[in-house]
Amino acid sequence: MATDRTAPQIRRYTTFADFYPYFLREHSIRATRRMHFVGLALALGFGALAIVTLQWPWVIAAIVSGYGFALAGHFIFEKNVPYTLKQPLYGMLADFRMCFEMLTGRIPF
Repeated sequence: MATDRTAPQIRRYTTFADFYPYFLREHSIRATRRMHFVGLALALGFGALAIVTLQWPWVIAAIVSGYGFALAGHFIFEKNVPYTLKQPLYGMLADFRMCFEMLTGRIPF
């Protein structure tokens, strides 16, 4: 009996409108969303410091804090691997939108 050893097909979202509902399902636990929010806030703050001071270590701090908090949220609370690593532009846009919707009360903080 032969077995099929091909890898499962990974879906590529062609529009952000299709991607965002999937993104929200992958962030269904409030603690994961909070981790994303903290990571994004720190990343923006460190990014601003990099621009104001022209000291590039702040860029590293921005990247590490942004991704670090988000990945920790996925691994600790959501128990999933973020698909957004496969489509980083949509992932970044969705992260900003989700955090904005948290601030405006459309998504529970």
